[in-house]
Amino acid sequence: MDRCIVLVDAGYLLGAAASLLAGEPSRSRITVDHAALIQGLRDRAESDTQQPLLRIYWFDGAPDRVPQPEHRRLRVMPRVTVRLGALTRSDGRWAQKGVDAAMHAELTELARNRACSDVVLVTGDGDLLPGMMAAKEHGVAVHLWAVQAADGDYNQSEDLVAEADERRVLDRTWITKAVRAKEFGGICAPPPVPRPEIAAILSAPLPESALSAAQRPAEAPEHPTTAAAGQGGTDERVPPAKGVPTPKDLAALRAPGGAHPAPQQPANATLRWSSDKGWVDRPAAESSEGASLPTLAQLTTAEQRWADREEDITTVGGDPYEVGQVFARRWLERLGDHGHLQKLSGMYPRIPHRVDGELLRYAARFGLLAHKDDQIDEHDRYAIRAGFWRELDVRTATERTPAAE
Repeated sequence: MDRCIVLVDAGYLLGAAASLLAGEPSRSRITVDHAALIQGLRDRAESDTQQPLLRIYWFDGAPDRVPQPEHRRLRVMPRVTVRLGALTRSDGRWAQKGVDAAMHAELTELARNRACSDVVLVTGDGDLLPGMMAAKEHGVAVHLWAVQAADGDYNQSEDLVAEADERRVLDRTWITKAVRAKEFGGICAPPPVPRPEIAAILSAPLPESALSAAQRPAEAPEHPTTAAAGQGGTDERVPPAKGVPTPKDLAALRAPGGAHPAPQQPANATLRWSSDKGWVDRPAAESSEGASLPTLAQLTTAEQRWADREEDITTVGGDPYEVGQVFARRWLERLGDHGHLQKLSGMYPRIPHRVDGELLRYAARFGLLAHKDDQIDEHDRYAIRAGFWRELDVRTATERTPAAE
């Protein structure tokens, strides 16, 4: 039969592309335009073999063989068939199981049934060598494609390369038409604007209870801990005063009997907690404004939910920034009360907990959890939220323009 078939080992193709573009074989380091990638494979296969394409088989692993969002998008594309093996975790690393066996079985069955005249293999695993040899014995021409190696060397089995009828290297120029490395170096969102009420709290002097013994007046009695240490012969010193008040110190400042009267402190002051990533504004509880904001699920009808699912499968690429934009666009379009929009704008850069949790759960549908121990990467979280705020900025600017005119 004069037609060609392409068998793609997705683990090899995307892992090698990640090594080439991002410096490491982790697929989480790249963003893939699957529609462009499939079209590129089809065009190159038909050009190399001079035969029309019958089908592209996409072999990949998935946890419990459950299709991930990228697999659902691929299998609804024309001329694409998805075959899934298992994705298991061992020694802290993810590994595919059953993918090579499935490719071998498909290759030999297609050759035995004379379903094609040419087969294109995009793989590097030598386990496929027996299948390649069997296909050749049935009169099928085997084309072996490699992804350009990051170090300039081979990233395929030498025996596999030697046995192929035709060979081709997919270079960086070809790869970058559909695959790009994620940018982790820059800041995804602008830093938050300093809040005056926080500055007022931090500039206030500490209460007497937070001062060390050395800072107290001379007539003040010695700290009990220090006195006891002197009697026991050990030298246990009182820690020096901190440069930044702790939440406990701030509570003492705001207390009615504190060293500084409550009127000096704003009533809606937010405590600042220290962490290894700098200062973080973290209110004790969700504000009434944040709690009143409806979730996307509450705003979505059954018909809209079905349409959203179709869009996620066929259109949304899964880039973290894009995911945040899509979620925000749907949420903002379905908000009946535009007063909620103003409330949310005033909360920047913190997304209310209820909305933020739903946003991250939505992002998890796009496979952002698959290779990260069931956690979304920190950079991806920044990009998701930055996309959300960007869409909000665009929407508020659009709504302000007619009013200004």
